Amino acid sequence: MKYQIQGETLPVVICQLEGGEQMITESGAMAWMSPNMRMETTSNGGIGKALGRAFAGENLFQNKYTAQGGAGMIAFASSFPGSIKAFQIAPGQDMIFQKSAFLAGESTVQLSVHFKKKLGAGFFGGEGFIMQKVSGYGTVFAEFDGHVVEYDLQPGQQIIVDTGYLAAMSATCSMDIQTVPGVKNMFFGGEGIFNTVITGPGHVWLQTMPISNVAGAIRPYIPTGN
Repeated sequence: MKYQIQGETLPVVICQLEGGEQMITESGAMAWMSPNMRMETTSNGGIGKALGRAFAGENLFQNKYTAQGGAGMIAFASSFPGSIKAFQIAPGQDMIFQKSAFLAGESTVQLSVHFKKKLGAGFFGGEGFIMQKVSGYGTVFAEFDGHVVEYDLQPGQQIIVDTGYLAAMSATCSMDIQTVPGVKNMFFGGEGIFNTVITGPGHVWLQTMPISNVAGAIRPYIPTGN
């Protein structure tokens, strides 16, 4: 499978498949495709895995596309202004994504629920205590909000991230929540009460425009009904 990511504000990934190759995606992500791409809706692993994906912010069912009778083309578009990133998944190289980040991937990758180890991360991390874990092997595409900035963390090295800005991290990284020091900082600093602390080793992808922040910014301008 070959691919090309095009566009900046609202990107799309265009995939060129050999005959018989398959891709999986969430419903609604397919933008256009060649006529020989066959779609099949599947639970992809049974109802247990389907429910796990639902907890991780995805749909119960996935669409599987197969190139029939020769090479095929299929494109997957982002649903929000931001970025599409490609990741190579292999045994021992799992990825952790924010909720609803999974866009599409080769049929040899598996999407499952990932629970943050510490309860505090769940209640105060801003994105819920459930994230997405991608394992198996092959190429997977994820969509993030806004521009993406990357950091490579050494063992024990940490970075503090404000709520919602964590887009993805290597499964080797760990996450915890720390309280903003000082009562005045908490209540008058305008940055919230908690921060997410990510500890290496591993790679971290941060997004510049979390959709939750965008929703909060426009909420005061939305008329409310009587």
